[in-house]
Amino acid sequence: MKKNIVALTVAGSDSGGGAGIQADIKTFSACGVYAASVITAITAQNLEGVRAIQAIKPTVVEAQLRAVLEGFPVRAVKTGMLFSHEIIEITADVLSSYPRIPLVVDPVFAATSGSRLIKPRAIHVLSDRLFPMAALVTPNLPEAEFLCARKLRSLDELRQAAEMLFKRFGVPFLMKGGHLAGAAADLLVDDRGEKIYSAEFVRGVNSHGSGCTFSAAIAAFLARGSNLRGAVTKAKAFITASLLQAHSLLPGTRVINHFFNEG
Repeated sequence: MKKNIVALTVAGSDSGGGAGIQADIKTFSACGVYAASVITAITAQNLEGVRAIQAIKPTVVEAQLRAVLEGFPVRAVKTGMLFSHEIIEITADVLSSYPRIPLVVDPVFAATSGSRLIKPRAIHVLSDRLFPMAALVTPNLPEAEFLCARKLRSLDELRQAAEMLFKRFGVPFLMKGGHLAGAAADLLVDDRGEKIYSAEFVRGVNSHGSGCTFSAAIAAFLARGSNLRGAVTKAKAFITASLLQAHSLLPGTRVINHFFNEG
C-alpha cells in the first residue's frame, strides 16, 4: 500500500458492508491507497434492501471533512450518498477550497433494491453544486435516466445522454451501463471525445455495491497519479475481477470480492 497516498470517501454507511462507505474503504485499501472517510448517514440494510436511514448532522459532516482535509495529504475525493441538500451544500462549500484535488461524484439516488437514498430536492442541489466541480460524474442507468428525463434503452441512447450531460455541466461523464440488458459496457464522454469500456458480463453474483466500488476505484487510481482514462481502465479491470472472483457469503449468494488478489 502507498501509505503516503490518501483518498477520501464522503458517503453513507452500509450496515451490510457491501456498498457505501464500507465498499469504498475496502476498494481504496485493495487498490493500494490509504482510506479516509466522512460519513453522511447511517443506514440499516442488508442484501434485500434498506430498512432505515439516519442522516448525520450537517455540522458534523463539515467537521469530518475539515478534519480529514486539514490533517491528511488527500489526493482524490469520491462522494456517494449525500442524502440531503444541506449536506451537499456543506460538502460543496468545503471542497471548493480544494480545487486541485480531483473529485469523483457518484450521484447515488437509490439502492439497487429501489430504496430512495436521497431527498428529491437534494438531487437538484447535487447537480447544481457538485457536478461542475467534478473531475468525473458516474451515474448508473436509472440515475442517467433521471438526469435526462427519459428512458435509455440502448448504448446509442446512452451515448446521446452522455454527450448531453457533458455539454450541460462541462465535466466528464462515465455512464455505467451495467443495467442495460446483457451489457457490461460503460461509456465515457470527456474533452477527448468518447470511449467505451467493455468487459465480460458476470452472471450469478449479487452486484450490490458494484457502482460504489467502481467509482471508488477510479478515485483511488486518480490518487495514485493516473490520468482520467487510465484510472477508468484500471478501475474497470478491478470491478470486473472482483465480480468474476466473487466469494460465497451465504448459501446460494455470491458477492463482490474486493480482496480477490489475496486469495
